[in-house]
Amino acid sequence: MSEEKFDGMFLGMAEQCEGGIMGLMDSFFGFLGRKSDFYTGATQEKVEKMVLDAVRKHHKVAAQKLAEEKKSKEMAEKRRQERIAKEKAAAAASERSAPKIVEVTDEEAEAIEKENAKKKVDAAGAKDSGSDSTKSNDAKADEEDEEDEKDKGKIKPNSGNGADMETYSWTQTLQDVEIRVPFTVPFPIKGKDVVVDIQQKKLKIGLKGSPPILDGEMYGKVKVEECTWCIEDRKIVLLNLEKVNKMEWWNRVTLDQPEINTKKVNPENSKLSDLDGETRSMVEKRKNDV
Repeated sequence: MSEEKFDGMFLGMAEQCEGGIMGLMDSFFGFLGRKSDFYTGATQEKVEKMVLDAVRKHHKVAAQKLAEEKKSKEMAEKRRQERIAKEKAAAAASERSAPKIVEVTDEEAEAIEKENAKKKVDAAGAKDSGSDSTKSNDAKADEEDEEDEKDKGKIKPNSGNGADMETYSWTQTLQDVEIRVPFTVPFPIKGKDVVVDIQQKKLKIGLKGSPPILDGEMYGKVKVEECTWCIEDRKIVLLNLEKVNKMEWWNRVTLDQPEINTKKVNPENSKLSDLDGETRSMVEKRKNDV
């Protein structure tokens, strides 16, 4: 909107006026009295009507934006709760399937010891025949060392398989990417104060009138219609982006940002279990190949 081009000027005035909003309004209406015929060119009734009409117009716009922000925040919270529920269910399933301690009789214990001793003898006999395999493993280790050289300088992923950058942080699963952008400004931010532009392959986030925090081509494509964003605690913009390709880990949000080492991500079993069998096998193989 054309009105937004004055936001920077009004923000500067608001910071200098004493008394907050009332101080800004008092200065503005005083300006109208000193520099225009706003009060003398019409009756008091018409003047009051103009002011009231303007207030009602912008109050309606603000109410609509508040409703949209509330809906967006509720959707983001719903998705977060769903992820937490899946993680808890996976943890419970893993606990149920964990090996348990079983008591055995003296005879059973003796049989187990004999079986273990036999396995040690068999392993010793196979040691000589395994020299070729050892050489092959050494070559593979050398190859891995060479690959590690390529990863020097890359960021180690945080606990959410993303990174904590200077002006934002991000985490990811195989399904989606979550970005948190905190703003250190002397006023509570609202939807109208920020710029959030999510496209299939491009992303822009920032505060109006200031350089963007992120602005560029994303590592992968996203489903725009499934992406959401909201404002947390009046200071943080929270975005949730759903990936198109659910079989890869992103090494950065936009291509102009530092890379993380995706070989060190910690894939969650709960996320892999959400995939069908064929897709899960492909993802696990890709992870083992890296």
